[in-house]
Amino acid sequence: MPIKYVPYYPETIEGQAILNNVTRTQRVLRYRDNNKVHDHIRRGMPYYELEKIERVGNNSENMLIRGECISACAYLKDKGIKVDLVYIDPPFASGADYAKKIYLRRNPKLAEKIAKAEEELDIEEFRIFEEKMYGDIWNKEDYLNWMYENLMAIKSVMSEIGSIYVHLDWHIGHYVKVLMDEVFGEDNFKNEIIYGYRIQGINQNCWPRKHDVLFYYSLSDDSVFNPEKEIVIYEKPFIDTKVTSPDLSKLTDKDIIKISKSLEDKVTLPDKYKKMLFNNYYSEVFVRDVWDSDYTKPIISGSGEYLNYKTQKSEGLLIRIIKSSSSENMIVADFFGGSGVTAKVANDLNRKFIHVDVGINSIQTTRDRLIATGAEFDIYDIKDGVSLFRNPIQTMDKLKSLIKGLNAEPTLDSFWIGAINDSKIGLVPVYVPNLLDNGTKVLDIPMINSIINGAIPDLPDSVKKVIIYYVDIENEKDLNKFINDYNKTDMQIELRDLKEILDEAVINDEVDYELKKINNRFEIEFKSFISDRLIQNIDAYNQKKLLNSSISNLFNESIEGDGENGDVTKNKKPFKPIEISESGLELIELISLDCSNFSGVWKSDIELKIDKNGFIILNGKKTKELWNGKIISDKKPLRMKVRNIAGDESIIIF
Repeated sequence: MPIKYVPYYPETIEGQAILNNVTRTQRVLRYRDNNKVHDHIRRGMPYYELEKIERVGNNSENMLIRGECISACAYLKDKGIKVDLVYIDPPFASGADYAKKIYLRRNPKLAEKIAKAEEELDIEEFRIFEEKMYGDIWNKEDYLNWMYENLMAIKSVMSEIGSIYVHLDWHIGHYVKVLMDEVFGEDNFKNEIIYGYRIQGINQNCWPRKHDVLFYYSLSDDSVFNPEKEIVIYEKPFIDTKVTSPDLSKLTDKDIIKISKSLEDKVTLPDKYKKMLFNNYYSEVFVRDVWDSDYTKPIISGSGEYLNYKTQKSEGLLIRIIKSSSSENMIVADFFGGSGVTAKVANDLNRKFIHVDVGINSIQTTRDRLIATGAEFDIYDIKDGVSLFRNPIQTMDKLKSLIKGLNAEPTLDSFWIGAINDSKIGLVPVYVPNLLDNGTKVLDIPMINSIINGAIPDLPDSVKKVIIYYVDIENEKDLNKFINDYNKTDMQIELRDLKEILDEAVINDEVDYELKKINNRFEIEFKSFISDRLIQNIDAYNQKKLLNSSISNLFNESIEGDGENGDVTKNKKPFKPIEISESGLELIELISLDCSNFSGVWKSDIELKIDKNGFIILNGKKTKELWNGKIISDKKPLRMKVRNIAGDESIIIF
């Protein structure tokens, strides 16, 4: 259970539009045959302890927090930490699953051979498989309830002059705008910003959907806003409009290049550029709320910024937001931090940052990104009793194999994760709380009531028992009494603690190594690395691809002879299964040595990361050296952390 609950604001701003189908933080308990309100709960934000996992540098103000937005806000509010600018890029309720490409590294045993041959690394040779990161699949009402609670939590930690940008798209943005009017106040709405782009194909059924929206609110007339200006070129002045020229000495190289191209090199600009603007009209104007330029363009694969992180946003976009709506030393927060672009840009611009995300890959990606820039920060883990795997969606998938006897049951409603076939009583439906949704983690009377009067009546009459898993429970004695009083069926309801099996979701990989002291330095040579989880995932990936390849071959064979010359050209290469070497060292992504502590907060005295090409990144600095299967330290290592290519970390104490 949480240590305590931290209240939201007492009431939302009055007089604003509301969505009546959203129950929000006020959870009203109603009975199927009675419209009377029996119980009215406003619990607040769950406050849990935070455990400091790692310190990078000496600064303790910047924070990376692994956990949910609401719990992170409870901590910040309890500690009196106020945020001056918030940018969030939450799930869009798009109905899409997002997968991460996992690149196997080059086996270090081949490093010497590759170096001697001076081979170019061919991207075609990369061995890649995919793992699901998260599912952006929501019932609309559930999504809006979830978003409302998050917005309420965020507002509770914003400073009096705070501002917020919420990044969404056409799927759900217009609904969230109404919620934001209610939470932040319609009068505090500043702009709907259109963020346009021209990538990712076409849509032949309607106008291509090529823009996102950002809703920008500020809580005070004193909120920071530094308008940005840009150069606009005109062929001739507008009627009754005086077009002024800017101070050319203040133009950036990028501006000059842009203007020069616009003028098609007709004229010369001042000394530094050997050319001068002439024969055209131009002015310095404020950037409008339609952003469709090279400066803020979305990140695509192949970009220098691209970190193989789905939904990654560009640094240019965040530079514009952070520069315009904050000042140096202000606190900038992103509660759905993703790839860490907000934290990275905030640090570059001398702001303090708070990065929050439930996924371990987000924390690792952001950590490595910040280390490369020399940032200082602390990493925390919210101790909410849930031992997450890499992220909530993968943890829930993992649970399906950890609950003994659980099988998918297509005849059941999606409320149930599956069912157990009991030899004596038959089908036993199983409910597991959604680990992405804070509101479902605490099993309380409203939740039990919704199960009794909502989910159970839709089950077949043959069902005699259901199993309800919970993360936290409000009052087990009261819940059992409520079940006895209001369960009018003969169906047994069994309550089980999910934490008892969640702890089994995380298992260390097996690392075989040799530690030697050579000339007053310490060398660790890796002999083998075995990850049962990765091997299982790769095997499943191979089987799926081989099946698809077989089906494709059968299809191609069936249409042979239908071509213009009686045959069909087959361009598709046969699928080559991913094979792991005997040593398995290509499954290692990062090695960190702590030479200062046997336990407690991690201090990385030396770390070595292997990029997807097999090159070493040493203490955040890129090199052109291929990994040779070793790591060397001047100081004696006390413990070692080894991260595999999917993000799982194993700690070895020497």
